[in-house]
Amino acid sequence: MGRVKVTVVGAGFVGATAAQRLAEDQVGDVVLTDVVEHIAEGKALDLWEAAPVLGYDSRTTGVTVPKEGPWPDSALEKVAGSAAVVITAGIPRKPGMSRSDLL
Repeated sequence: MGRVKVTVVGAGFVGATAAQRLAEDQVGDVVLTDVVEHIAEGKALDLWEAAPVLGYDSRTTGVTVPKEGPWPDSALEKVAGSAAVVITAGIPRKPGMSRSDLL
């Protein structure tokens, strides 16, 4: 049986922090996705390069996905088989908004 894989959708502040904690706690390998080009790949690389310094061996990868429409096969292959998907993507709250307003 292979290692557990967790996908984090959204590589913003919350998504990157969630991916970091998952990797550091060695929950499994982490796939970070985002619609902003190269953000997920860059943050995943930062986490992977920190692994030997912080003493974890979780593999982190990133993939850019389209904002609308179907994901390309290359992105689907990276997230396929994930044991869990954490969705952090969304718009930030504007002044005066509550969390329930985002729903």
